[in-house]
Amino acid sequence: MSISISSLASSLSSLSFSSQISQKPNTLSFSRSKSHSLSLSPYSNSNKLPFTLRVTATIASPETTTTDLKKLVKSRLPGGFAAQPIHGTGRRKCAIARVVLQEGTGKVIINYRDAKEYLQGNPLWLQYVKVPLVTLGYESSYDVFVKAHGGGLSGQAQAISLGVARALLKVSQNHRIPLKREGLLTRDSRIVERKKVGLKKARKAPQFSKR
Repeated sequence: MSISISSLASSLSSLSFSSQISQKPNTLSFSRSKSHSLSLSPYSNSNKLPFTLRVTATIASPETTTTDLKKLVKSRLPGGFAAQPIHGTGRRKCAIARVVLQEGTGKVIINYRDAKEYLQGNPLWLQYVKVPLVTLGYESSYDVFVKAHGGGLSGQAQAISLGVARALLKVSQNHRIPLKREGLLTRDSRIVERKKVGLKKARKAPQFSKR
């Protein structure tokens, strides 16, 4: 079976790998962190001698990090989210977020994942999560643990913001005035208007034709 090195290199361009070429057996071995292997028999076009191309690729698995964060959350929150003294629930559109605050260094963990990873590094969504803490100067004083479901990432981020603000009221009722001044305690009730019968969307109607 003949194969060109250029086509093989293009297929592996998305991976970081190290290669070794020797002049002994005519096999191609491909090892990966998820135990995938590949064997081919390429030949050199110049001297018709068989050669071996060994490719080793290492892919970081996100499962390990998720497992470690899950163990951390369970060790920090014995009895679950509902058993913690400083907690709050936020809602936005179809999203619901249950938030727990604990004294710490400012970590934010959402659904057993780091907030930056979960919110795809979006600066606006990350700002939604941290605004209540920044308003009171607690951005590096509390760790935030969140369970969120429903809706999209934008709705979940705004639901987390409301949940954090409500949880801060459990710390002290004196926080109500600055949080309310910034509008962080108001539940945003805006949702998508339902579609109507005979219309294309909530208000968009089909094109009118007189005849």
